[in-house]
Amino acid sequence: MTHYDETYARWKQDPQGWWAEAARGIAWDTPPAATFDASLGVYGRWFPGGRLNTCFNAVDRHVAAGRGDQAAIIWDSPMTGRTLTITYAALQDRVARVAGALAARGVGKGDRVVIYMPMVPEAAIAMLACARLGAVHSVVFGGFAAAELAARIADAKPKAIVSTSCGLEPGRVVKYKPLLDAAIALSPHKPGAVLILQREASPCELTPGRDEDLLEAERAAAPHPCVSVDSTDPLYILYTSGTTGAPKGILRDNGGHAVALMNSMAMVYGVQAGDVYWAASDVGWVVGHSYIVYAPLLAGCTTVLFEGKPVGTPDAGTFWRVCEQHGVKVLFTAPTAIRAIKKEDPEGEFLKRHDLSKLEALYLAGERCDPDTITWSQRLLGKPVVDHWWQTETGWTITGNFRGLGLFPTRPGSGGKPAPGYDVVVLDEANQEVPRGQIGSLAIRLPLPPSCLPTLFNADDRFRDAYLSAHPGFYSTADAGMIDAEGYVSVMSRTDDIINVAGHRLSTGGMEEVLASHPDVAECAVVGVRDTLKGQVPLGLVVLKSGVTKPEAEIAREVVAMVRDRIGPVAAFKDARVVARLPKTRSGKILRATLRKIADGEDYVVPPTIDDPVILDEVGAVLKAAMR
Repeated sequence: MTHYDETYARWKQDPQGWWAEAARGIAWDTPPAATFDASLGVYGRWFPGGRLNTCFNAVDRHVAAGRGDQAAIIWDSPMTGRTLTITYAALQDRVARVAGALAARGVGKGDRVVIYMPMVPEAAIAMLACARLGAVHSVVFGGFAAAELAARIADAKPKAIVSTSCGLEPGRVVKYKPLLDAAIALSPHKPGAVLILQREASPCELTPGRDEDLLEAERAAAPHPCVSVDSTDPLYILYTSGTTGAPKGILRDNGGHAVALMNSMAMVYGVQAGDVYWAASDVGWVVGHSYIVYAPLLAGCTTVLFEGKPVGTPDAGTFWRVCEQHGVKVLFTAPTAIRAIKKEDPEGEFLKRHDLSKLEALYLAGERCDPDTITWSQRLLGKPVVDHWWQTETGWTITGNFRGLGLFPTRPGSGGKPAPGYDVVVLDEANQEVPRGQIGSLAIRLPLPPSCLPTLFNADDRFRDAYLSAHPGFYSTADAGMIDAEGYVSVMSRTDDIINVAGHRLSTGGMEEVLASHPDVAECAVVGVRDTLKGQVPLGLVVLKSGVTKPEAEIAREVVAMVRDRIGPVAAFKDARVVARLPKTRSGKILRATLRKIADGEDYVVPPTIDDPVILDEVGAVLKAAMR
């Protein structure tokens, strides 16, 4: 029995005892009265009666322990050509002063603050300042359109907004202030104060009587102490990116969040205080909340905050340069970032120019990772590459591989085994568990572990309808997949992406695995489209690696033959089209549901999180041509 097996069995035998032990890693102002109370909230609440402050745990306690001179945040910005190191002592001072500035403008415990910023240190500082006050932050991805920002302002009703004059993208400056002004004008709720970080690339005019300079307000403020809050008090709201209706506000509490994230750093990623950890994501997404800001700082690590792209800032070697320059021990990013690097540098020439001796592992999450991306990364890095599965709603790993528990063999295409805390099952439409190896709906037996959402912001009924009603007694992940005989979990697709071909339930993810294994394919998507005879048939979209000279029609024929050979004629896979790029959200998720609607001639809404609407138009034209 492996250390993982022993740990998982120990959790399953005594879940509350296991989490009570994990909670001892947190500094409590008042210890919890209980580990879990099933009578509270929608399905129960973790660590009721406990009091703490998340900012104290993430910053102040490390200074008090004598580690104030250690780097807390390394800001690396290819967009400005700058790097900046902020020690724990300096971070404590800045966070306390920004908290003081917010408090002077009426922000207190339980008040909401919207943060609308790019990848600058002040974004993390503002988040921690809110936590220091017991206020509730809601970070909105920088550059979101005005209407989407307005919807979040209207729902959260913030007392203050912290923003910036602009964000920087390759080849362009994104002016945030006009978007913010338009959003405030659209929203029925108006904030009492707006603090603006002025950036050299494009300073903005401040609105008299409402806007103030953030750095000036910080300098003038008195440092504010940490405010003790209940374990079950909210830490933040993170709105999911829906395409219709009101945004869903994922709520995160203070106590369970701190315990689970602190515990995850050693258990999942195998890092300790003083290690350099880099989550190459954005503070606007859940990965940024969990693993750029809170978890690394709770664990006393040095976290890298990166303002750039995996390619183009300036080249496909940027990630490896950052790892070498800052001594990164574990890198966590999305598969789409690695595929972008692989597309530009398929033989890893840029990677070979850098000393990656301090890098011990690469972790991937955010979307399903095709096996080819895993094997490519393993071959070039010569280090463990871990695909792990989790969601905005959970806040940390559902399944993975665990460096702190001794890595077990990885299986490309699988997201690993369940983390202690999660009882993962595969259910059919009758709420019955399906046999091992069969596809069904992936669900988690209640209660969800600490740090998972206890509910939606001001919307308990919506929470029940969205997550608990499909499978009573379980949390529905809305992902489809299977668990094999040895307990490995494979997430094949969203449940909406299971297609029914002449009565056969097939996963588009399984077909994408085959397409991605073609030596000339950089990335791909399979969309199920309507068919009068079979109900649905799959259509493949492939992006080729740089430098490929083989005719596109020949590659299309080859991938069709590969699918029919490996999955069989039952897949009815007869068509693949080469496209220049795939339409994605800014977090890297391919817009499969939107593509399916385009192919079927249905009405659709362009998602507010789309990275480039032009790409959607281009691929949409290819789909429409294919369906004629």
